[in-house]
Amino acid sequence: MKLAEALVERRAAFEKLESLSARLQAVALVQEGEAPAEDPATLRRELAEVAERITALIIAINRTNIAVRIADGRSIMEAIAERDVLRHRVGVLDAVRGAASQPFRQRGAEIRLVSTVDVAALQRERDGLAKRQREVDTMIQEANWSHDLT
Repeated sequence: MKLAEALVERRAAFEKLESLSARLQAVALVQEGEAPAEDPATLRRELAEVAERITALIIAINRTNIAVRIADGRSIMEAIAERDVLRHRVGVLDAVRGAASQPFRQRGAEIRLVSTVDVAALQRERDGLAKRQREVDTMIQEANWSHDLT
């Protein structure tokens, strides 16, 4: 199984887990004398099976992410860490840019707020980080589709 296929299966398994949780909650209480729409014991067994599969997938995915090297020589795990941090940095810069781009003047008052950052420079930095994030993500995706689970 390719790493990318395992990632897709893991996502589907987590969605199944959420569905089972909702179904279990729906049958946890019924009116006295009524039968639940589904058997809670059956749902709990299915929940346990899905949880076991998720555990196995996570272990295999993590093992593969550590073992497989991407084009620049780093492990997928290292690239994922960089990509995730880049994503957060881009988000922070987007928020700062948004806050700094909206000058504020209170009506009838002498108070005027001005930006303390160079918005254009912030945008250039943000664009550079976003470009690097896309490049790293492309390397990760390439490895995901070209390597089998270890």
